[in-house]
Amino acid sequence: MTDPTLGASLRGAVDLSTLRNRPASTGPAAPGEEAPAGSGALVPSLVLDVTDETFPQVLELSRTVPVVVDLWAEWCGPCKQLSPILEKVVLELGGRLVLAKVDVDANPQLSQAFRAQSIPMVVALVAGQPVQMFTGAVPEQQVREVFAQLLQLAAQNGVTGTVAVDGEAPHEAADEPALPPLHAEAFEAIEEGDYARAVTAYEKALAENPRDAEARAGLGQVQLLLRVQGVDLQAARAAAASAPQDIPAQLTVADLDLAGGHVEDAFGRLLDLFAQLPADQRTPVRERLLELFALVGDADPRVIAARGRLASLLF
Repeated sequence: MTDPTLGASLRGAVDLSTLRNRPASTGPAAPGEEAPAGSGALVPSLVLDVTDETFPQVLELSRTVPVVVDLWAEWCGPCKQLSPILEKVVLELGGRLVLAKVDVDANPQLSQAFRAQSIPMVVALVAGQPVQMFTGAVPEQQVREVFAQLLQLAAQNGVTGTVAVDGEAPHEAADEPALPPLHAEAFEAIEEGDYARAVTAYEKALAENPRDAEARAGLGQVQLLLRVQGVDLQAARAAAASAPQDIPAQLTVADLDLAGGHVEDAFGRLLDLFAQLPADQRTPVRERLLELFALVGDADPRVIAARGRLASLLF
């Protein structure tokens, strides 16, 4: 799973092997274990509290339905902003996704396995493999867009099942609130992988309302997706390595790094380039850094550190 729309697979960066094969605990069977991958399954809830001990059950469930993992903590203010949004959108999807909540303080092994250096951190599990999603609190519309991409990626990997809550009668997904027309057009385009059309729709929305924060956030995300769509990672890295001060080549690899969840690598690459360039060539690098800062979120410690270094280079 290397689709950059949600970031590269974390295989290799995240080692879940120590959590995958724990002895089965006494208690209820793992949710979905009676159903083969791709079919329906029963779960106690669409929002599950997951621990180091119960995580193998979630890995197994991800072979039937994508699982969104929300790494959070009680003391984390942004987590309390994001978690209700995640829960709302998952419930609206009516069993096409499951949300697994992980308290990083109470579950140090999971925190270490996912390298949760900053929270809230949201990843997904598809067929037992982790996929990077985003870090930090993001707007509801952006959550919807990323979840749409996740469902698309899951379908490409044969994970197309649904789950039902044990003891509840099957029901259809709740009707979602109507989106503004241009937002709806962008969302449809993202589901189809047509990022250029999504960019156009968001740009029109911002032209109509420059204060539309969700359109601005969505535009930044789909612009990144459009820039990395179809790019050969190995070829891009080779080009950047052979020309350390080639601005377009370095910008491309930084985009790929961010799309793959390697935030510090992306920032470091562009800050190093910025430091080496003459003053009259720095503008495109500074502008790309600001775009990437906005995508990650101003409150993220990695953004704060990178902004500090950028300021020191400017002044």
